[in-house]
Amino acid sequence: MCVIGYSEPEGSRPYFGALLLGYYDDDGRLVYAGRAGTGFSDAELRRVYDLLQPLRVSEMPLDAPPPRTTRFGSPLELSRVHWLRPELVCEVTYLTQTADGLLRAVSYQGMRADKPAREVRRERPG
Repeated sequence: MCVIGYSEPEGSRPYFGALLLGYYDDDGRLVYAGRAGTGFSDAELRRVYDLLQPLRVSEMPLDAPPPRTTRFGSPLELSRVHWLRPELVCEVTYLTQTADGLLRAVSYQGMRADKPAREVRRERPG
């Protein structure tokens, strides 16, 4: 998935709360896919945070804003989101996709350097 932003941390967690993820559709539009907030060690949180900082931008890179509410997880507060140029790609696992294409129960597995962000597409179920 393309890393398109991150949310501010909550509680005692350092650096960031979750990575915001996206993919490119067949028309080349960047589409919101969900958030990955688990799967990070403290060292990986710091390493990823350092990678994100040079990519910060003031404008949302998506063609359409992400939904602010979902029946899965906490609401997305756009005022607590830091947007990024979509240049980084990360590997995630997830339980399922909702009918509207959002990933559920997403866990970060690691950053990828072998795939350009522009080539990230939505996985189609089997």
